[in-house]
Amino acid sequence: MADVIYVVMRWLHIASMATLIGGMIFGRLVMTQAADGLSPESRESFLDRAALLHRPLVFAAMAGLVISGCYNIFTNLGHTPLYHMLLGIKLLFVMHVFAVAILIARPHNPRRARMMAGAAFSGLAIIAISAYLRHIF
Repeated sequence: MADVIYVVMRWLHIASMATLIGGMIFGRLVMTQAADGLSPESRESFLDRAALLHRPLVFAAMAGLVISGCYNIFTNLGHTPLYHMLLGIKLLFVMHVFAVAILIARPHNPRRARMMAGAAFSGLAIIAISAYLRHIF
């Protein structure tokens, strides 16, 4: 039974991360480029509508990451100081991504594209740190 819970939590963590970071990368590289050909009023309306539709996915992904992340931390105790240091750095990046995810899902955000780019880079850094943490564990 413990193996099933572990697999479900790992899947939830990876799927939530892919949804959140993938949505930001798609939004920055595809949606903003697609909206460039529209008139300024249509562009803003298009991007606001996309942000509104993306909002439930953002909050679901954030909830999935918090739940599965807490499970992972509390079931894998006894790490080295290096592991905890890198985990702390990773969690700082996570807070950045979460804050940006909430802000980009709000309407009338003129800095949405720039914010998505920064959060996407933070998300890719999170993935790199996670891969290294997995390696040293």
